[in-house]
Amino acid sequence: MPDKELSQRIEEVRKRVAFAAERSGREADAVSIMAVTKTVPAQRVNQAIDCGLKLLGENRVQEYLEKLPLYHKEDCSVHFIGSLQTNKVKYIVDKVDMIESVNSLRLALEIEKRAAAAQKVMDFLLEVNIGEEATKSGVLPQDLAELAKEVSQLPHLRFSGLMAIPPAGGDASKKEYYFSKMYQLFLDMKQKKLDNSDVRFLSMGMSNDFESAILCGSNLVRLGTILFGKRNYREEQT
Repeated sequence: MPDKELSQRIEEVRKRVAFAAERSGREADAVSIMAVTKTVPAQRVNQAIDCGLKLLGENRVQEYLEKLPLYHKEDCSVHFIGSLQTNKVKYIVDKVDMIESVNSLRLALEIEKRAAAAQKVMDFLLEVNIGEEATKSGVLPQDLAELAKEVSQLPHLRFSGLMAIPPAGGDASKKEYYFSKMYQLFLDMKQKKLDNSDVRFLSMGMSNDFESAILCGSNLVRLGTILFGKRNYREEQT
């Protein structure tokens, strides 16, 4: 059974997400909530599932493989959202429903090969380096159209949308600028109607900015700290 604090956190987040969706002119349930599980024990993830969260976001291949047998995820979807090395694709291609962090043709080709061997079609998002930061992965905005065209030719992949993490820091207006820019890219990709595509997800917004992301068009927010509390790692928190 979930503890009271976790249940309250989840309920409060649901209300805030629904309110932001309505403010953006959409239905209250138009935005999916992803529970980001990096460093979160499987038991606590299961408690969140018991509270009704049905979408999990995994960052690390080894951690996910260790926790997977312990998850009660029969009714859940799992997205891989972390940086994915080509040599790790084979370990997860049959264990996730979507890969949100495709950032190169090389990675897409490896996923295509492994998905073909597994006889499945893998949904994926293209990760956009919207702030054009040297320290972050992702395709640059000006290169997105060409990469999307190339990966849409791969028959065991389905191009399902875009993902981004805007630059950290800065004021709210700066975040809104990057979120709005991502939304425009998302609309552009939808209009292209590429082969092997069903562009429907715009994954952006984390614990400290998800409401702003929703107001700018996000329909999938990736939340960790606000659900599970602060974790013991020094990386930028989701």
